[in-house]
Amino acid sequence: MARSSSIPFYIIFILSSFLHTPSLSCPDDHKQALLDFKSILMSKIGRNSSTNSPDFSLLESWNSSSDCCRWERVTCNSRSVARPVVILDLYALVSFLEPEPVPSSVLMPLFRIKNLIRLDISSNSLQGEILGNGFSNLTRLSYLDMRFNSFNGSIPSQLFRLKNLQYLDFTGNSLSGNLSSDVGELSNLKFLNLDENFLNGEIPSEIGNLTRLETLSLRQNKFSGGIPTSIFNMKALQVLDLRNNSLSSEIPTDIRKFSNISTLALSQNNFNGPIPASIKQMSRLETLQLDGNSLSGEIPAWLFEMEGLKELNLGRNKLAWNNSVRVTPKCLLSRLSLRSCGIDGNIPDWLSTQKTLDFLDLSDNGLKGIFPQWLAEFDIGSIILSDNELSGSIPPHLFQSLSLSILDLSRNNFSGELPKNIGNAAAIMILLLGNNNFSGPVPESLANIHRLLMLDLSENNFSGNKFPKFGIDTYLAYVDLSFNKFDGEIPMTFGPQIRVLALGGNGFSGELPEDLASLSFLEHLHLHNNKITGRLPEFFGRISTLQTLNLRDNFLNGPIPDVLSNLSNLRILDISGNSFNRSIPPAFGNLTKMIKTPRTYSSIYDMFTFLINFNDLILNWKGSMRPLASKTLDIYSLLDFSRNQLSGEIPSSLGGLEGLEALNLSYNTLSGEIPASFGNLDNLESLDLSHNKFSGEIPQTLSKLIQLSNFDVSNNELVGRIPTGSQMDRMNDPDMFANNSGLCGVQIMVSCISAPPPGSMPGVEDDEEEPWFSWASAGIGYPIGLLSAVATVYFSGFLSSTPKPRGRHGRRMHDRRPTNLHARRGR
Repeated sequence: MARSSSIPFYIIFILSSFLHTPSLSCPDDHKQALLDFKSILMSKIGRNSSTNSPDFSLLESWNSSSDCCRWERVTCNSRSVARPVVILDLYALVSFLEPEPVPSSVLMPLFRIKNLIRLDISSNSLQGEILGNGFSNLTRLSYLDMRFNSFNGSIPSQLFRLKNLQYLDFTGNSLSGNLSSDVGELSNLKFLNLDENFLNGEIPSEIGNLTRLETLSLRQNKFSGGIPTSIFNMKALQVLDLRNNSLSSEIPTDIRKFSNISTLALSQNNFNGPIPASIKQMSRLETLQLDGNSLSGEIPAWLFEMEGLKELNLGRNKLAWNNSVRVTPKCLLSRLSLRSCGIDGNIPDWLSTQKTLDFLDLSDNGLKGIFPQWLAEFDIGSIILSDNELSGSIPPHLFQSLSLSILDLSRNNFSGELPKNIGNAAAIMILLLGNNNFSGPVPESLANIHRLLMLDLSENNFSGNKFPKFGIDTYLAYVDLSFNKFDGEIPMTFGPQIRVLALGGNGFSGELPEDLASLSFLEHLHLHNNKITGRLPEFFGRISTLQTLNLRDNFLNGPIPDVLSNLSNLRILDISGNSFNRSIPPAFGNLTKMIKTPRTYSSIYDMFTFLINFNDLILNWKGSMRPLASKTLDIYSLLDFSRNQLSGEIPSSLGGLEGLEALNLSYNTLSGEIPASFGNLDNLESLDLSHNKFSGEIPQTLSKLIQLSNFDVSNNELVGRIPTGSQMDRMNDPDMFANNSGLCGVQIMVSCISAPPPGSMPGVEDDEEEPWFSWASAGIGYPIGLLSAVATVYFSGFLSSTPKPRGRHGRRMHDRRPTNLHARRGR
């Protein structure tokens, strides 16, 4: 009887257990929201996009017949009976190679999943404003990562009402406007990163309400004003990064209140005054970055007595180094940059105690003496000593290091031969030794450095005709051997990855080698100022990646090959100072990148932004030497055929090169009329047609060239009225028009005798009146034009002045001043 009475209780227990077993699948509405998101995303980027993005294929597991809790990038709450979706890791679903950005509206279905606590949609090419109303539904959200998209507009106020947020990252978008004071409502926030946007205005004082914040990073925006005092309420703050903004005033002494901070980064702002002594009270400080400001005074010795300090960057301020102050460091630094800090004399001996150094930058100081042996024996990753006055040879022991990856000794007075064991430093990626007095051959052991990316040996006294033979597995992309004493045939031993090959200013001879056509990544080729002979080969038309071709001042001859017009990426072509003959090929009007020049740049130099003194392209343009910065070289478009033996007429097709900024055809035997199509060269700033046999009138269409500031048609056979209007009125230097048959105009103060109006007879009275009208216009136009030109020169010089080169390097550039394009070292 007792046994039978227990049966109902057993059945009840089984039923109860069954009823409380969690669901075997996620909620239907969550699944449908995710399927809708997938459908919209695929429709926006195309069905074939999965082939461009390896991660997009992960969404293939998203289908209506399976449990969404088992899908890739989806996590459900397994402790809940309903098993809701709580985490979506949707980073990098869309390839950066997608031609069309993805609108932010694709996120709308996700806002229906109100249980979300973590959402990562970073690196997806998302574009448009942030959908504040949608995010307001996600009230449980604690983690939101939207990095590396293209969101624009301001940060919507709804985001600042998500009280559970602990992590918020908007790095690498296009957000603009002020940072709202509502940010102070995120009282639980521990991590806030708004790097690399366009936010402006002052940092709101309400940000001090984020007392739980551990990381605040506002790097590379446009914030101005000072550091708000309320920020010192953040007692939990460990990382404060305000680099690359427009913040000003002195660094507050209250900075000492950051008792837990380990990283203080204030670089690239406008902070002034001394380094506050209160910083030494920050006992947990490990990284201090103050470079690129206007800080003044002496570098305090107590900085090196902070035991926990591991990284210190004070470069490019107005700070001074007092050699008489004795430094007894207690810190063990891993990174030290004292660039442009006025240090002179020998490299400080106290640095020999910093055996943990991995990065050392003492560039642009007044250092003298030799490369110290103790530094050569350090196991260090990067040594940057450029722009000093160091001398002597390089200790061979330096190249025994297996850690050395960057060595920059450019623009010093080092001499002697390079150590033959240089190839033992197998970890070197960047080797920059330009602008010294090194001599002898280039050590063949260099070819043993398989990781080498950049090699600069320019402006030394290296000689010989044997070069390291790099294998097909090398990564070498940048080689500059220009302005040495090399001879023999053009070397082709640097491997197949070369993008920049600069060999100008040597004694290379012979014909252009066909192996150049095998360099499938070659972008910039500089062979100017050598002894190269023969014709320009047809195979150049196969180097489709070529952007810059500089062959000036050689002994090349024959016709300019039509196949150069196939180079769709060519933007700079200089073949001046040779013996090219015949006519200019009309097909040159098809050079794509000269038709429309890009206004944004992307180049190999971007990978190494800490190295700011790369070789520049020096252009003799507008009557003076002008450097084109290497890292912005991609935005220029130039064509120079001067000082050859070209004949015939100028093809009118050249007038279609609307992106062209400089055109030089001087010192040839070109004839015929100047094409009226040149009036279409909207971006043209310099036009030199001097010393030819052009006849007829200067086209009136040139008056449309509002960018034109340098114009020379002297020594031709031109006649008629010089065009007026816009920039042409400012061309009032008589030398620009000298030695022509019969030019007239207000620019050269020669009156033009106009034909009499219809129905009237020419006579003495008309002849006497004409000069009055002509000189009346000269009396008004010439002073106005002159004043405008002076104002233009003054303000442009004031706003964009370039410092003069200093020292022997400046003199060296001046002594070798080229007549046209010239690849050289810029200061």
